[in-house]
Amino acid sequence: MTDTAAARRARSGRPADGTDPRRADAAAIRGGAPGAGGPRRRAAGLTLLGPAFVAAIAYVDPGNVAANLTAGAQYGYLLLWVLVAANASAVVVQYLSAKLGVVTGRSLPEHLGLRMRRTPRLLFWAQAEVVAAATDVAEVIGGALALHLLFGLPLVAGGVLTGVVSMAILLLHSRRGTRTFEAVVTTMLAILTVGFCAGLLFAQVSPGELVSGLVPRFEGAQSVLLAASMLGATVMPHAVYLHSALARDRHGDVPAGPERRRVLVATRWDVALALVVAGGVNVCMLVLAAATLPGVAGTDTIPGAQAAIEANVGPVVGVLFAVGLLASGLASTSVGCMAGAEIMHGLLHVRIPVVVRRLVTLLPAVALLAFGADPTTLLVLSQVVLSFGIAFAIVPLVVYTSRRSIMGADVNAMTTRVVAGVIALVIVALNVALVVLTVAG
Repeated sequence: MTDTAAARRARSGRPADGTDPRRADAAAIRGGAPGAGGPRRRAAGLTLLGPAFVAAIAYVDPGNVAANLTAGAQYGYLLLWVLVAANASAVVVQYLSAKLGVVTGRSLPEHLGLRMRRTPRLLFWAQAEVVAAATDVAEVIGGALALHLLFGLPLVAGGVLTGVVSMAILLLHSRRGTRTFEAVVTTMLAILTVGFCAGLLFAQVSPGELVSGLVPRFEGAQSVLLAASMLGATVMPHAVYLHSALARDRHGDVPAGPERRRVLVATRWDVALALVVAGGVNVCMLVLAAATLPGVAGTDTIPGAQAAIEANVGPVVGVLFAVGLLASGLASTSVGCMAGAEIMHGLLHVRIPVVVRRLVTLLPAVALLAFGADPTTLLVLSQVVLSFGIAFAIVPLVVYTSRRSIMGADVNAMTTRVVAGVIALVIVALNVALVVLTVAG
């Protein structure tokens, strides 16, 4: 008997029109048919921007604050080059992540879930969840610190309140849609940008030392530890996983041709603009610390650094800094929780209610605060944990976007493959150096 195309589709579960049911389901969630030129796809210009600004929140979370302030206070401008190099790398990585989602209609975790066997997939999910948990610890602690600085709220109560507000933001995404969520997160990005950068208007920055900070170098194992922390806070693995999903949900499965090229051009602008903002905020934090905090007692903690900034630059700047920290914590913990949900869905094919996930991921941060662990130390160490998870996200991303069988005509060019490969190798090398130097003392 002839094996007709219709029979083959019936056995595969594919409808008679040949559409992929998984993509059809995703399109239904987004509110359109797969491959249809719906309103989102007919949009143009600035209306195509947004996903990268949500992902960029991960690059200015409270872990960045701790790592950048610590680096600036202890080493001045020495590690400025780490931020610049990391942010340049992040532009490449985040674009590749968004490109994967636009071209294939699937997120990076979904691709991993389709191509890995059960045991490796479970192990991969476990390390990704550890990274997501480390992220959430940093973000909840940052929100708790900000509430303590602004209102004197106890850290545990501040952590719980941060979790509750972030849950409300996540529910807003569920009920009002992606555009409303993007607007809220982008507003918070604007608030924290003002809060963290305002101090530079009053700080005495040394142009010569600023330029010297762009020369790559270290000063002992502790500077490598901080560099790894800054790297983990800048190139965020959970942002790599999430951005592909954000682009998928915003643009859908874009058909090849002029429409896809237009979306990819808009995506490049989206990533570049968002990470210029995020990178600028990180540089501002380090430069502010380098200009105002060296030699000042008590700047090894965020409350101490905020008090020193307030004393040296003024109380208004101190309050703005705390407001920026609060916006950072609230927005980034919401984005981090979304990333964790996408990781679980893509690798385990399981979805749990957002309220349940929010409660589960909130517990470790609140427990650590309740046991009296130093918040700033926890923030820095959480970023070191993140730096070890970067390679697990970047390597498969580079591999998948370099396969013609996955990307078709939009496969990475040779130059992009080389640049992305070098970025992955440098990140792995820095983490190996971190372990060796730290163990060696």
